[in-house]
Amino acid sequence: MQRIDARGVFEGEFSLPGDKSITHRAIILNGGADGEATITNALMGEDCVSTCRCMRALGAKIDVDGTTLRVKGTPHFRRGTKLNCGNSGTTIRLLTGFVAGKQIDAELYGDESLSLRPMKRVAEPLSKLGANITTTEGHAPVLISPQPLKGADVTLQISSAQVKSAVLLAGISAEGETSVTEPVKSRDHTERMLSAMGADLQVNGNRVTVKHSDLRAVDVCVPSDVSSAAYFMALGALKGKTLCKNVGINVTRTGILKAFDRLGVQYQLLNRRISGGEETADILVEKSAMHAISLQAEDVPSMIDELPLVALLCAFAEGESRIIGAKELRVKESDRIKTTVELINNIGGDCEELPDGFVIRGRKKLRGGNVDSYLDHRIAMTAAVGLIATENGGNLARPECCAISFPDFFDKLDIRLY
Repeated sequence: MQRIDARGVFEGEFSLPGDKSITHRAIILNGGADGEATITNALMGEDCVSTCRCMRALGAKIDVDGTTLRVKGTPHFRRGTKLNCGNSGTTIRLLTGFVAGKQIDAELYGDESLSLRPMKRVAEPLSKLGANITTTEGHAPVLISPQPLKGADVTLQISSAQVKSAVLLAGISAEGETSVTEPVKSRDHTERMLSAMGADLQVNGNRVTVKHSDLRAVDVCVPSDVSSAAYFMALGALKGKTLCKNVGINVTRTGILKAFDRLGVQYQLLNRRISGGEETADILVEKSAMHAISLQAEDVPSMIDELPLVALLCAFAEGESRIIGAKELRVKESDRIKTTVELINNIGGDCEELPDGFVIRGRKKLRGGNVDSYLDHRIAMTAAVGLIATENGGNLARPECCAISFPDFFDKLDIRLY
């Protein structure tokens, strides 16, 4: 158990890791493109290391120097490969589409946690393009057999950037035209990067259409991850003042700022600029008196990773908050509805589980207590924020899982793990 003490004030200026979603895509797309590219400020947590490992196994050349990667794509992919995706849902889902499009026979697998996450939701839309994909009772391991693909019109019942991206990565190698339509627009990093690399791609609202395209390698400077910055922004709102530098503020990712607006969090976007096709800014957050909010299904896609943190902030707010339409949380690294409810209640809050979300009755002050990470990095980081903001602090079990997306998270909090 890791002791995390409460703090009366939390202030600081933070340079944060690169965006994980963009790092994954830069590795995969450049690994399959013509030419060489340099990726700077890459997030080299365990998930993106898994993506590098898989792309190397397929034949791409990737040299890593800290947070800088040099990637040379391969025109000749290795066949019959076993791709170890570790704990990374993004890796296995995006590569399922990529590998199917390249007509590679491969087996994609991962650790025990990844093997519990649903893959049928990816295999089914890809099958509409003609992909031959076999799951293990709807989960990994996933077996892909070579099959020429033809473009198709795919409609997703649940908005998912991972599923959309898998279809688009297959579609760029398919014959003809492939379209993906979502009920609500999800994060669009794949579309932006494909366009930058020369793909024939069009976006019309929630519908994305791509034609068979040969990609050119492009250098990518990865902005800091808003999902990582969110924890430090939350501490600023709860306990003082924080400035997070060079944060990506892509409109499909900044649902956390919309949640801040509704909660009454005081923040400013400073030094706004464009980096690699992605808008970035420095975000200053100050201690705020927060009030209850209501979030619906249409709010969820742009803040899906931050919802446990939003629920935690609601526990420190005034009034009763309600978050619904977030059933997607049940199929993350943990059942994040259940684990978020347990987290908040264990530190003295009042959170009720719903089939697709939460009801949180704000108490402004929470006493603290003991929390389990459930080996879910988002739950672990949310718990750390919560314990710092409580009156007495507490203990966090299995905090090391934060390395999946944010290897030096506790260092930046000035907490030494033991």
